[in-house]
Amino acid sequence: MKERLSSASYKAWKSCVTNGTPLGLDTANEIAEAMKQWAVEKGATHYTHWFQPMTGVTAEKHESFISPVGDGKILMEFSGNELVRGEPDASSFPSGGLRATFEARGYTAWDPTAFAFIKENSLCIPTIFCSYSGHALDKKTPLLRSMDEVSRQAVRILRLFGDDKTRRVITQVGAEQEYFLIDRDLYNKRKDLRMTGRTLFGAKPPRGQELDDHYYGAIRPRVAAYMRDLDESLWAVGVLSKTKHNEVAPSQHEMAPIYTDANTACDQNQLVMEIMKKVAERHNLVCLLHEKPFAGVNGSGKHDNWSLSTDTGENLFKPGSTPGKNARFLLFLAAFLKGVDDYQDFLRATVAFPGNDHRLGAQEAPPAVLSVFLGDELGGVVDAIIHEKDFSHVGNRELQIGVDVLPTIPQDTTDRNRTSPMAFTGNKFEFRMLGSSQSVSGPNIALNTIMAEELRQFADELEQNINDFQNALNALIKRVFTEHQRIIFNGNGYDDAWIQEAERRGLSNFASAADALPMYTAGKNIDLFVRHGIYTREEINARAEIHIENYTAVLSIEANTMIDMIRHEILPAVSGFAEKLCVRAGYKQKAGFSHEYESETAREISGLTDALFQACKILEQDLENLPDDPTRAMVYCHENLLPHMKEARTYADRLELLTDKQDWPFPVYSELLFSV
Repeated sequence: MKERLSSASYKAWKSCVTNGTPLGLDTANEIAEAMKQWAVEKGATHYTHWFQPMTGVTAEKHESFISPVGDGKILMEFSGNELVRGEPDASSFPSGGLRATFEARGYTAWDPTAFAFIKENSLCIPTIFCSYSGHALDKKTPLLRSMDEVSRQAVRILRLFGDDKTRRVITQVGAEQEYFLIDRDLYNKRKDLRMTGRTLFGAKPPRGQELDDHYYGAIRPRVAAYMRDLDESLWAVGVLSKTKHNEVAPSQHEMAPIYTDANTACDQNQLVMEIMKKVAERHNLVCLLHEKPFAGVNGSGKHDNWSLSTDTGENLFKPGSTPGKNARFLLFLAAFLKGVDDYQDFLRATVAFPGNDHRLGAQEAPPAVLSVFLGDELGGVVDAIIHEKDFSHVGNRELQIGVDVLPTIPQDTTDRNRTSPMAFTGNKFEFRMLGSSQSVSGPNIALNTIMAEELRQFADELEQNINDFQNALNALIKRVFTEHQRIIFNGNGYDDAWIQEAERRGLSNFASAADALPMYTAGKNIDLFVRHGIYTREEINARAEIHIENYTAVLSIEANTMIDMIRHEILPAVSGFAEKLCVRAGYKQKAGFSHEYESETAREISGLTDALFQACKILEQDLENLPDDPTRAMVYCHENLLPHMKEARTYADRLELLTDKQDWPFPVYSELLFSV
């Protein structure tokens, strides 16, 4: 932009990004023309307003640059108006009741803080998406609002510490992305994978991840070729893919990008998921982003690394080398701990959906109970402040705790607690509960808003005591650490004793999405987001409705797919195999040979076949009896449909182990997990 725009337009755009100054039409026209020229030089013929509706994926409506000028001639044109605003149909996207089908008009508006990019010969312009009445229908709008709000409140705090240079505090995010790769030919033979993204049936293979030999292991040539292609494809659109490695489960892998601001990180993670799937097609592979595509091995998560930094380059969660900076660090730490404790139920709701229910609480996914891991060193500092005692660093260096002589707090003194939902890792917090397929916007909107609320409370209190700032600061930090120490847990999150201890501490434990999703509309949560202008009351209620309806929709699709596979694939196949066994047993009996294997196996298959048939009929009845009310339907699916699906799978998986490989109707785990 600096190369292609006039100095005045470039400065106007920078002022827009930095200070929120509106762009004039002349400037927008110049930017649009420069964008078009840049895009056309790189082979683009179309442009699209690229937005993120509440589907969890992205949306695009492509328009060509061509414009007729008479005599059969055309020009390649792109105006400031076309850059700034578009009008897609808003009625066909989830709105949670904010839009009716007959109310079709919606608007996209350019986000000038996000980078445009070229994808498949189209200039992609990141935009927000709103209804005709102004309601946010996307994930970007509330994210931008939350970033502005946490910046506003954080700057208030920084001013109290004498920082008059910082103009903006920026939310920084790095989203690590886990995924599975499987052979496309095998994938095409599994209706459950094609319809739902996960295997609804599958017996445990002879080998899984017991040998611990896949994690960080040598990358196989086919996967290495995919990863190389993926890196180059991501770099081409500005996504700085940094790290790649094998994950714990067979056929599971991970990609991590370089840190960036939350808006860019959320945009880019959506691109990452899309490009991962498209690159896989070129290698005759399928990229699975479902949280638990295979039973018995690890599922896939998305670790959301979150921190705050100033526009002058200081990380506010980096322990300082001076007493003043340590005091600031501890105040921001106190705000984070208090926020997680105060709004633990809402944070849990942001990662609540059917796929994630299959993984939380085991296999390196954290439990459903929210807690914060600080590690022994930082935990010791907090404990010393609470109890007003001396603190010893590793190495037995004694330092008195007090605002003027706060200890130097070294970085990287914490282990990586892989069972913690929220772990401090030196200069950031790693929110580990996210599912691999979800947008990272929702959890970051929540973290930003919660942090803004706690900083607002702190700023209000400290501003009233500005003449006795040091003592007020000391008292505030101690009080918050004392009142919210229950949220700190440095132990094993998988231990049953911790779940009991968490209950004793009064921490919430929403084991399923059906338990957690109603927390979206708890009074204090609605008040929080309305107070800070992140959502209107209607917008947050709409999001809750969308998530609740999605829960039922996902389980209904899975149940219908199960029924289809049972009736049209599994039952005919196993019945045919049982018939073969019976015929063979008859031949053997006539010949005077033993037929124990054939007879006993056929008998067991017959019993299991009848049981599976009955389970299938129960699933059909469950679907017929689904309540009309969305919340009641969600609860019904959790309490009735899901257990019956598990029961049906138990019978089918046993039948898989009894049936000849040649007769089983679709590829099994040993093929899916070890074929790439």
